Amino acid sequence: MIQKDRISRLRRLLPVVFALAWPTMLEELMHTLVQYIDTAMVGQLGTAATAAVGSTTTVNWLVGSTISAFGIGFLAYISQALGAEDPDRAKKASAQSVLAVLVTGSFFTVLTVGLADFVPGWMQVGKDLRPMAARYFRILYLPMLFRTASMIFGTVLRAAGDTKKPMAVGVVMNLINVILNFFLIYRTRTVRIFGLRVTLWGAGLGVTGAAIASAIAFTLGGIVITAALFRHKTISPRGHSFRPDAGVLRPCMRVAIPNMLQRFATSLGYVVFASMINSIGDLATAAHTVANTVESAFYIPGFGMQAAAATLTGNAIGARDRQRLKDLTVLIIALEVGMMVISGGLLFAFAPQMVRIFSHDPKVIALGSTVLRMVALSEPIYGVSIVIEGMMQGAGKTRAPFAFNVVGMWGVRIFGTFLCTRFFDGGLVSAWACMIGHNILLCILFVLYYRYGRWNPMILPKKQRTPEIPASE
Repeated sequence: MIQKDRISRLRRLLPVVFALAWPTMLEELMHTLVQYIDTAMVGQLGTAATAAVGSTTTVNWLVGSTISAFGIGFLAYISQALGAEDPDRAKKASAQSVLAVLVTGSFFTVLTVGLADFVPGWMQVGKDLRPMAARYFRILYLPMLFRTASMIFGTVLRAAGDTKKPMAVGVVMNLINVILNFFLIYRTRTVRIFGLRVTLWGAGLGVTGAAIASAIAFTLGGIVITAALFRHKTISPRGHSFRPDAGVLRPCMRVAIPNMLQRFATSLGYVVFASMINSIGDLATAAHTVANTVESAFYIPGFGMQAAAATLTGNAIGARDRQRLKDLTVLIIALEVGMMVISGGLLFAFAPQMVRIFSHDPKVIALGSTVLRMVALSEPIYGVSIVIEGMMQGAGKTRAPFAFNVVGMWGVRIFGTFLCTRFFDGGLVSAWACMIGHNILLCILFVLYYRYGRWNPMILPKKQRTPEIPASE
């Protein structure tokens, strides 16, 4: 009877999980498709163009992930407030997120544009490619304020259970990016459409054109998602003060700062990791760039489920519903592992075909396919850690994930890659083996923390579960 009740509860929860997850998955899919198209379009210009654009990709992750960490603080606060049926508290947090966008967006605009000329050198890009890479990076970060709005406001909307609006904005933004790429990257040329020869105008700006297209799309996306937040019925910040509110910002920052430090430390690790790969040579850089692009599509189920796990965990904790939280854990982890087994199998089977989309160089195809098939085997393992980390975000527990990610990134991936590439001449294959070791360690640490850690505020520490017995006289 108990088992039947649980199955019934899981069935009722299933549509709720997918209602939150599928828009995020579609948004990630569209973002990945655009990344695919960007890489393929730039790849038509040659290996040098691919290396110039790909060489600063990890710095983009560093900046983007650091900013999006602020959104996690608001996600935990808002999802728990709505779970406790306190919409006014959620709206106050939404208003404070506007302040966060203005401050962080302005700061990172000045920082990234000011450092654009130095980034390619720090990434050990070849001297002949540095001017091209610096120009691409600078243009990409001019609309940083709008990019910040897209990241933080998108997370705020997801905290309220609205994953469709961020998805719609992301889809439109990516379509604009692709269309502008088509006209800005290539020169004017003649193409055949349904047997007719048509002359298409093109600016012929190459890598610079790709950067301009992305910058315009980011700007439009930031404007639209800001309008969507202010029109939202549940968490619109209208009518609330945008001045700093310590009562809201303090708990949000307690969650956001460890998450920001985690993302900064791990993303900085990605930068160092890519820098070491760039130092191996142009072949390793190109194969690594293409393989990263291909692999990103196969993480889409993981990040969709992570978004659902974060919001629903916050709601359950805010409502003090312990049983719902247990059911949520069982359901989402089972779904996640199943989907990642399928995506990993597809990646392993079709790795060479996927790499050929972005490069016609036989050496790049061979090397990229090898590392992709290696990482395909670890997809389900990485998926478990993604979901549990999402639950920790919804619970507002970000200190332990910070420690786990730093230890895994710097203790396994970076240190291991340093040894393999500098002392054992292991090349790109050994570097990706260290990356897989990092993913396995994360899974182990997150599972242990979920099972034994004090992350659930509805469960008292063991020493508080029984009343204290007074000492005898």
